[in-house]
Amino acid sequence: MTGAEAGAGAGAGAGAAAQPGAGATGAGSGPVGVVLVSHSAAVADAVAELARGLAAGGPVVPVAAAGGTADGGLGTSAARIVAAARAVDGGEGIALLVDLGSAVLTVKALLEDDELPAGARLLDAPFVEGAVAAVVAASAGAPLDAVASAAEEAYTYRKT
Repeated sequence: MTGAEAGAGAGAGAGAAAQPGAGATGAGSGPVGVVLVSHSAAVADAVAELARGLAAGGPVVPVAAAGGTADGGLGTSAARIVAAARAVDGGEGIALLVDLGSAVLTVKALLEDDELPAGARLLDAPFVEGAVAAVVAASAGAPLDAVASAAEEAYTYRKT
């Protein structure tokens, strides 16, 4: 992670790599942020890098990777997810995409307990394709509902 990518939550062990963006879409102070939650820090970081790269060509919204456990193992960490969400919170909502079952359960519990910033939403979308679609849509200035729709539409992408 480069210095320009380091998010405010990175020091809290978030594994977050937030990149400042532009394109606020409403009364909030910034764009929709995106958090990628994976059981693997390497996977979360790689998908974040891919999504940022494919959304390039203009300002890219804040994207944070929240992967693995605090000790570097496989799994999910509520603390990493919360720190990543705070790092990308621009006031217009946060799209959370997850890879596997327990990551879903962890994010749902955080949402139920109001531990994530207001406007945080778990998206039902494929992890890689959904992440790319979400970051591209958010970087174009789309509001959270449109970002969610773009990510969820990724289920329809056919490969044959």
